Amino acid sequence: RTDEEFQQACDVNLKGAFHTIQIFSKIMQQRKFGSIINIGSIYGVVSCDPRIYEDSGRNSSEVYAATKAGIIHMTRYYAVHLASSGIRVNAISPGGVFNNQKESFVKNYENRTPLGRMTNGEDIKGAIAYLASGASKYVTGHNLIVDGGFSIW
Repeated sequence: RTDEEFQQACDVNLKGAFHTIQIFSKIMQQRKFGSIINIGSIYGVVSCDPRIYEDSGRNSSEVYAATKAGIIHMTRYYAVHLASSGIRVNAISPGGVFNNQKESFVKNYENRTPLGRMTNGEDIKGAIAYLASGASKYVTGHNLIVDGGFSIW
């Protein structure tokens, strides 16, 4: 990766989450209530499995993984530091999202996932609804992995 690619990934993923937390936490601190949900990735938790990519060119970079791991840690940091203001901070780490990838990649990914498929938008919506709702009022600093079991082996 080039320095420019590294910086762009950091700017989009880490700085984006940082600035979003800064902006919304100020509003939530005034209200003494809130729920911030960051988006991590399974690649912030486990290393990319290069066997599923073959020659697809859709490889998860080390920079992407490092920034997503950073978001997960930033989630924990802010969960501690915003708790006294009544703000919960959690993350969701989705698995691979189906987006019309090459058929061989999809097949390899599905074979590597216990539930046998890639993530879709509906899977993520349920996790967001849970973490945003009162059903998770005693959950903060958590990284909810929504990956069909990809990360368990």
